[in-house]
This record gives sequence, structure tokens and C-alpha cells, in this order.
Amino acid sequence: MKVSLASIRDCFEGVIPSIIATLDAAGQPNVSYLSQVYLVDDEHVALSNQFFSKTAANVAATGRAHVLVVSGRTGEQFALDVEHRASLTEGAVFAKMSAQLTAISSQHGVGEAMVLRSAELYRVSECQAIPGPPMLADGAAPPAAQDRLALAAKVAAAIAAQSDAEAMIDAAIDGLTSAFGFANAMLLMLDDDGGRLATLASRGYAQGGAGAEVTLGEGAIGIAAASGQAVRLSDMSRGQRMVAAVRATSTLDAERLIALPGLNQPQSQLAAPMVSRGKVQGVLFAESAERFWFGPEDEEAMMLIGGQLAASLRLAELEARESETAAAKSAPAVGGGEIRIRYFAHDDSLFLDDAYLIKGVPGRLLFHLLTVFAQTGRRDFTNREIRLEASLRLPGLKDNLETRLILLRRRLEEKAAPIRLARPGRGQIRLELDGVPRLETAPSA
Repeated sequence: MKVSLASIRDCFEGVIPSIIATLDAAGQPNVSYLSQVYLVDDEHVALSNQFFSKTAANVAATGRAHVLVVSGRTGEQFALDVEHRASLTEGAVFAKMSAQLTAISSQHGVGEAMVLRSAELYRVSECQAIPGPPMLADGAAPPAAQDRLALAAKVAAAIAAQSDAEAMIDAAIDGLTSAFGFANAMLLMLDDDGGRLATLASRGYAQGGAGAEVTLGEGAIGIAAASGQAVRLSDMSRGQRMVAAVRATSTLDAERLIALPGLNQPQSQLAAPMVSRGKVQGVLFAESAERFWFGPEDEEAMMLIGGQLAASLRLAELEARESETAAAKSAPAVGGGEIRIRYFAHDDSLFLDDAYLIKGVPGRLLFHLLTVFAQTGRRDFTNREIRLEASLRLPGLKDNLETRLILLRRRLEEKAAPIRLARPGRGQIRLELDGVPRLETAPSA
């Protein structure tokens, strides 16, 4: 009985390796394993080109192959008769397969060993089920397969209805948990230096993790950001955990780490880049302790939501520049004890009473506000004056000041710090203190 490719999507998740069988011109068979079989459409698949030379030579000679694919959910097997059509070294199919293969390589700790050379496009002339005993899927059932496009449109509309950047972020992350039923999710923004992402919001974890970093290209999150492609892993039981493996290069660096939120043993992960005007702005991420929790429809929906959020945040940043108002009159400082702040200029990190707080541009920004207060007593500032402050070294055209302030404010709240940032008006910042800061600039490392 012929089977449609769309009905066996589980076989293309890469959970169980596929097998390719070929014949040479003399009829001598050869069998190899495949890292990836990608479903292109109802009539085509693409195979990852990491073949042994014998397989490649056979395909070149005959143009045909026989592929065995297996469902990682049920164990059912299907045989595909395929005819070679093209070798792809660029384009959407190649980019998607390359990102997914990089994620699989990272999951299994094999690094560059599985770099995609090309995506071999085949037309499927026949797909048949291999007879066997009935199989049942194991584990809990994923969320009901509702119309993901309708749900994505609902969340995108909620984002678009907001005029405030922080409200947009909450609308996106809350939409993933409430509309889609994703119990564990987070949102990370790409730093302007292009080397890392910082956690801005999370749901479903014991710790919020504001400011936790992921290196570009590491784990599902970092690979999605580096490639601009969604990364979906359906069964991680055979591999290593796909989160940012933040590596401390020294004891000093280890002190400057914020733990990334995450499940102890995730089985499914989905990371979708937030793309606007062709550039990645951040990543939406969800994970589950169950296998096969996310499907292709979830991947497409998260890409749509991520695109809406990236565009809305960019617009909010531009509107904030145009509508900033003068700073409100500073209110009297609140009394209290001494607040000891240590600043390390080499990485702009701040320590609050010997406990690490934040680093990078947010750290530099907070130290500037505290310095102005210590010198003048002023606690009210505007976004505009911050942008014009040369010592902060903000990029002229794209400083992402709104999201940096959100990150800093949320990190202070999570730490229950005696320092807070309030927003008395649009484009305004107020420094709230439960004591008198004592600022120390540490020697350069």
C-alpha cells in the first residue's frame, strides 16, 4: 500500500538513523547510514551528503537509491524508492538542513564532524510501509493539534496591540505558554556585538534567569541565532543537553555567570530565530521533558511570532527615540544603609556587595547612573541623554536601549536588589535606591 510522505513526518525527525541502499553499474549493492532525511514536499526529500565515496559514485552512475526511514515515535518502517534530481549547496533547503545537522552534531558532541557538504534532492517515486506488528507511541501526548496558524495570528495580534517594548515581550512569551501550552519557554535577545544572546524573559522555570547568556552557535538557541533557521529536536535521550554550555576560562569569569533556565533532562526542544529585515534580533525557545512535543506546525508558528516580535520591538525603539520627554523632577532619595558597588571596567561587570549582578552594556549603564547620582544627587534621566552620553559607547544607529533597560530592570528585580529602575514616563528612567551607594572601580584584570 502506498503511503503519503506527509503522513509519516515522524520518520524525518532524525531520531533513528535512516539507511540508503544503492547499486553500482554492475549491480553490486552498497548500504550506508544517513544523518538526515529532510521532507521537502509531498514528492521530494533531501538527503544529507556525508556519504562514503561508494554511495556517491553509485548514485552518480544510476541516479537511483532505496531509502529506509523509521518513526522514532512508533518504530514503524517505510521504504522509499527515490530518483536523484539535484545537488543543493545553497538556498532554503540547504540552510535548513545545515542548521539542523549542526544541532545534531552539537547534541552528540561531535563538533565539525558532520558538516553538510550538500543536500541531495530526490523525487520519491514510491513510499510503502514495511509490514510489522502494530506499534504504539510512548510517552505523554503533545498539545492538541489545533490550527497553529490561527494561534500564531492571535499571539502576533497581541504583540502588535502593544506600544511598550516590555509589554510586547510579555505578550509573546505568555502567548507561548497560554495559547500553545508550552510549559517551559524563554526569550533571548542578540547582543549588538554579535557574540552572545541574553535572556530577557522566561516562563515555567524556578529561576527567571534575566541576563543569562548563550554563546552564538552553541546549542539549539545559539545555532538558531547563528543560522537564522529554526532548530527542532524531538528526542534528545541519545545526546547531550542542548543548552548553552557557558565555559568559564578563569575563576574570575566563572563568578560572572548567570545560570541559564532549563530543564534537567529535556527530551524535546524548539528554538526559532526572531528575524526582522533579514537580521536575527533574538530567539524564542521552548522545551519539554516529553519526546516529540513540538511538530513542524509549532516550528512555523514560532517563526511567525518571532518575526512579529522582532519587527514590533524595532518599531518601539524608533518610536521611543521620537517621543522622549524631559526628565521628571527628582524625588528625594530613600534613606538606608550603604550599598557597596564594585565595577570592573574590562568587561563592565558590576558586583553588589560581592555578589555578581550584571555585565556588558547594562552594567556600564547602571554604573553611569549611579555615578551621576553620587556626584549630583540626581535620580531622573531620559533615554535621549543616555544615548548621547559618549562614555556609554552605544552604537549610533542601533543601540537597543529599550531592551537593555528591560534586561537591567528585570535582573535587579530578580536579585531583590536595593537598586531599582522605574519608568515615570515615556523615555524616562528613575533610579530608586534603598540606601547610599558606595562606588568602587576595581583594577583592570
